Amino acid sequence: MDLRIFTEPQQGATYDTLLTVAKATEDLGFDAFFRSDHYLRMGDVDGLPGPTDAWITLAGLARETRRIRLGTLMTAATFRLPGVLAIQVAQVDQMSGGRVELGLGAGWFEEEHRAYGIPFPKEKFARLEEQLAIVTGLWQTPVGETFGHDGAHYQLVDSPALPKPAQRKVPVLIGGQGATRTPRLAARYADEFNMPFASPEDSERQFGRVREAAEAAGRKGDDLVYSNALVVCVGKDDAEVARRAAAIGREVGELKENGLAGSPAEVVEKIGRYAEAGASRLYLQMLDLNDLDHLELISSQVQAQLG
Repeated sequence: MDLRIFTEPQQGATYDTLLTVAKATEDLGFDAFFRSDHYLRMGDVDGLPGPTDAWITLAGLARETRRIRLGTLMTAATFRLPGVLAIQVAQVDQMSGGRVELGLGAGWFEEEHRAYGIPFPKEKFARLEEQLAIVTGLWQTPVGETFGHDGAHYQLVDSPALPKPAQRKVPVLIGGQGATRTPRLAARYADEFNMPFASPEDSERQFGRVREAAEAAGRKGDDLVYSNALVVCVGKDDAEVARRAAAIGREVGELKENGLAGSPAEVVEKIGRYAEAGASRLYLQMLDLNDLDHLELISSQVQAQLG
């Protein structure tokens, strides 16, 4: 089971804080550092000092880290034109030496669009599908050839389709709980399917839908990586779990029900349930980015037991 660290900087984090967490992620042996792509805080937090841009952050981290993978859960298709996004991701991939992954979603948080003057269209899923076709199409176009797209929402004419990523294939992540369109889209474009904040039972059901859609599209179901994103709250004892839950404004019982919370042994047991459901990768949502001892405990007492 791969463990990746997943952060939510819109809740309040500077670039320097994210850099510290990313370096700890690398030093402690985790597989990757991912971040959300949001511009507005959620819930009862002040969000100070304010949002950081996902791809600017990852560009900086690309030059400050050496091993870990870097990516987004999920970049909103509403935030960037697809041609521009393809350039940004390719450049950051070059800057990292080929360690970038792109999680791309339709966008859902209407308030942040209003707050920063970003259009929030009704036909978000159709736009996402075109974005995926364009971004992957630009990267796959051979050097010296051009790319075009004549869609309902985006038109590209004689694009040189440059620059290219350092990787031959930047992994694309798609996620969500939709029963029909989401699996179909993942089957066509995704290298990884992510199920966010869901039970093992719901995850197994959705993973099965994606496998069926992949096979219907002429792929093997096992061509995709299957993953979950879950909030994490681990402590050496009950008091430490309670302290960490309080620090993020959550209840221990709710976290144990809906996330990965409790002692290292409890968390390892629940990870096993997600593995049985078909997941081979977990994104651990770290909500207190100043608690580096939490990362160290997960590394030494949880990750070490997973092999």
